[in-house]
Amino acid sequence: MTFDPADAPAEYPPELSRLPPGRHGLPRDFVVHNQRERLIAGLAEAVAEKGYGGTTIADITRHAAVSRRTFYEHFDGKDECFVAAFDTVTEQLRERVEEAYQAEDDWADGIRAGIAAMLAFLSSEPNLARLGIVEALVAGPVVVERYDAAVQTFLPYLEAGRDGRPKKVLDRLSDSTEEALVGGMVSLISRRIVAGQTDELESLLPDLVEFTLAPYVGNDEAARIARA
Repeated sequence: MTFDPADAPAEYPPELSRLPPGRHGLPRDFVVHNQRERLIAGLAEAVAEKGYGGTTIADITRHAAVSRRTFYEHFDGKDECFVAAFDTVTEQLRERVEEAYQAEDDWADGIRAGIAAMLAFLSSEPNLARLGIVEALVAGPVVVERYDAAVQTFLPYLEAGRDGRPKKVLDRLSDSTEEALVGGMVSLISRRIVAGQTDELESLLPDLVEFTLAPYVGNDEAARIARA
């Protein structure tokens, strides 16, 4: 397989590995995967720079260091590339939250660990954080549907907190409590991202944990766990 010279500019984005020029002998599926990952990262960089509406195919290929022809070998257009990038973000986020949550024996501790893992991931990946939390809401109905579906996948973690609670606790929890809690967290996180404070997201951990746990365990216990 011959490497396309148009895909070999002088400098690649620092987090992406460069394919060797010429007949590199790498399996085609590796090359295809590499190019796709570069395009997803390139879109995230372009969107962070210009916003979704202002991003063009040329911006994506420039950041990804691939040719326009290569872009269209993977995606029909910007919307499809964005969907792939959004799915990548949410998949990675879910994996980290699930692993952290399952590592704890106690439900409340698991929620704290899951929120901590979410904030750590978003803080370490500012471009992906902006793409997944902020720009997804203006990227069209297909992405908004995926956004809503992604939010729904986090509700069961909180719903598990209803198990074994006294009736007086359950009576004050509405059917939409978990959705409101997740929505509140996302809102606070998105405001920090928009303000350019993505690197400070982890400082939100105590407040988010207390806010999330209070309806289930009470204010005092939630505050104790949040600051443990």
